[in-house]
Amino acid sequence: MSLLTPPLSLYVHLPWCVRKCPYCDFNSHEARGALPFAAYVDALIADLDQDLPLAWGRVVHSVFFGGGTPSLFPAEAIDAFLQQASARLRIAPGAEITLETNPGTAEHGRFEGYLAAGVNRLSFGIQSFDDGCLQRLGRIHDSREADSAVKLAQDAGFDNINLDLMYALPEQTLAMAVEDVERALALQPVHLSHYQLTLEPNTVFAARPPQGVPGLDESWDIQEACQARIAQAGFEHYEVSAYARPGRQSQHNLNYWRFGDYLGIGAGAHGKLTLGASQSVLRRWKVKHPTEYLVKAGSPASIGGDETLTAARLPFDYMLNALRLHEGFSLEAFEARTGLPRASIAPQLRQAIERGWLTVDPAGRVRPTELGRRFTNDVIELFLADD
Repeated sequence: MSLLTPPLSLYVHLPWCVRKCPYCDFNSHEARGALPFAAYVDALIADLDQDLPLAWGRVVHSVFFGGGTPSLFPAEAIDAFLQQASARLRIAPGAEITLETNPGTAEHGRFEGYLAAGVNRLSFGIQSFDDGCLQRLGRIHDSREADSAVKLAQDAGFDNINLDLMYALPEQTLAMAVEDVERALALQPVHLSHYQLTLEPNTVFAARPPQGVPGLDESWDIQEACQARIAQAGFEHYEVSAYARPGRQSQHNLNYWRFGDYLGIGAGAHGKLTLGASQSVLRRWKVKHPTEYLVKAGSPASIGGDETLTAARLPFDYMLNALRLHEGFSLEAFEARTGLPRASIAPQLRQAIERGWLTVDPAGRVRPTELGRRFTNDVIELFLADD
């Protein structure tokens, strides 16, 4: 089997936020004093220059600014980065360019600047429209600011907008969760991310769990009720926690889930690249702390680690992504993206089919069943190597 080089994306990590949320396990750091915007853009470009040989000549199909809170960066800094990146990379015409934004950092005039810089998709970290829930989550915005920020972005000309919502929040009832969905739908986004609060290791919530978090049965009831309401509004449920109007799926995230390639630049950023000559899959990540990153960016010392995936590891990594999608994957795509024969996963597929978790149609498309979607982690674990 030979690998076919998959589409390439660019992930840019902007690591600062106003305040670290107690549930957050991302590489984010509270801003203390003036942020070094220009110096960080210079570091990003040095980082990109170092990684360019891994993706020389390839077209970039999407760009994603994640964080942290990327909207802390002024439009001028985003513009400076995109201009310099465009001089080094072949960014496809009309490529999806997403910027994550926090309603608490949205300023009038900034959205016009982002649009002019080339950003054409915004992802708002709303989480809830209930002010009590927002306070318990440690968010810096309230529901009024959330409404206002989205409308400001729409007035500026953005029509490709995602809203992030969380459910099973401390002291949240089913009615409150459905009301969050109603409030989100009223703002007419084209994409919704709707995911359950989890108490991740090394977070404040893990150390001091909040009171009143709904139990498993209550959480499932909330999830089902919200899914039904989002579907009723005409959104396709295309990934575990992602819903989109027809044709408005997140192209960047689809590339992740289809086991595409991505350059990862910025403090703590992760990348995954298929290297043509050796036909190997490389994962690379950068040092996490912004201060260290600013000093080391562009030098080998900025690389937190490189890992070439073994043949035994590839099926698990592939399924970790592909089985999140309702469309599943084709056995042909599995072979093309991993370089492995379909026979290498036949025993695990057989086991998953017997358990009612997956189906395989005559054309070789593997899809999770309704039961399989409830037990996604168990399905994926079948493909974990024994080594």
